[in-house]
Amino acid sequence: MLLDSTVSANPEGRLKDILAKFEAVAANPLEYARDFKRDSGKRVIGLFPMHFPGELAHAAGALPIVLQADDEPVTIGQGSVFNFYCGYNRSIVDQAMRGEFAFLDAILFGDHCVQLLGTADIIRDHLPDTPILFNQLISIIDAEWAMEETQGTFRQLWRELEDLTGEKISDDQVRHSIGIFNRNRALIRQIYDMRRAGRIALTGSQMQHIVKSSMIMDKETHTALLEELVAKLEAAPPANNAVRVYLSGHLCHAAKLPILDLVEECGGVVVDDDLYTGYRYIAADVEETGSPVDALSRWYLEKNKKIPCPTRADKDLDWEDFLLAQVDKSGAQGLIVLMVKFCEPHMYFYPEIKEAFERRGIPHLMIETEHEEMPMEALKTRMETFLEIAKRRVAA
Repeated sequence: MLLDSTVSANPEGRLKDILAKFEAVAANPLEYARDFKRDSGKRVIGLFPMHFPGELAHAAGALPIVLQADDEPVTIGQGSVFNFYCGYNRSIVDQAMRGEFAFLDAILFGDHCVQLLGTADIIRDHLPDTPILFNQLISIIDAEWAMEETQGTFRQLWRELEDLTGEKISDDQVRHSIGIFNRNRALIRQIYDMRRAGRIALTGSQMQHIVKSSMIMDKETHTALLEELVAKLEAAPPANNAVRVYLSGHLCHAAKLPILDLVEECGGVVVDDDLYTGYRYIAADVEETGSPVDALSRWYLEKNKKIPCPTRADKDLDWEDFLLAQVDKSGAQGLIVLMVKFCEPHMYFYPEIKEAFERRGIPHLMIETEHEEMPMEALKTRMETFLEIAKRRVAA
């Protein structure tokens, strides 16, 4: 398995060991999942972002993993998917056609993106023996019937997981899994709080490794490492006086590490974000008492109020207002928007974000990202210019 039992003798060395383990899992998620299945004998269920509660799959005795885009060029899948699909969908199709998902015991798709609907059909065709569960969640989350519809969807998923495993899933099992997931989320939020306050010096890439590995690893194992990490981070040196920036966007998959690293190379420091492979993933907890179906339904309907999602409709929430408030709260001096090429939900909202930040005079930089190689030298020039503008605004 990717994780070894090596323990460093000194605290600083152990801190590096834990971060290295998270990085290894984040870099090789399917390798970790295959090894886990082999060693534990448990099922592995692949989840699509962004709204499926992994707690249900965990309660069913399976390892839930959020399926990730990989760094391989899209080759064998190129002829089966539209070129105007985003890099995440094209990468997922390519991995499926390369046989990377053959070990999965089931795949659960969401409905929040038209492209994902097409990806689901392609994978159904190429993996006919793999059970495909479909998560048709209501998108108008402030509708009068939203709670009832969501409860029905989660009850259906509950039954489908029972059919898949051949065993009943009790309320107590689900509540137990909810508690484990909540503890994991709380620890990552604690790390975010420490970074936002300038008490620790984790890079953007390191934060992504922490969150991404949480999407893959056995939650109890990951939580134990997080407990140790938080204790070690308390003694870590504080962040430097670089330009503080807030990252927004990337709704389905992890941002490219060279882009995150470029922020620091050019004199910035990421202090907060609403990325999916970031704070969006761990922002909301699930109630641990009462009916688990009701608790999971409230979690789904309420989490958009923690961080608005452009794929969900709520007339009382605006993404640009949320971002302005978060930039103020985090003490960020500018906003970097990471927009995945061909991500229609994000593209529709960006003009309003741009206009709102221009009205407030807050510097922002929009970077269109794609699966293929990006022109990093040109991006470096834009990043340096953005950070210099942010620095001068503060000085003025």
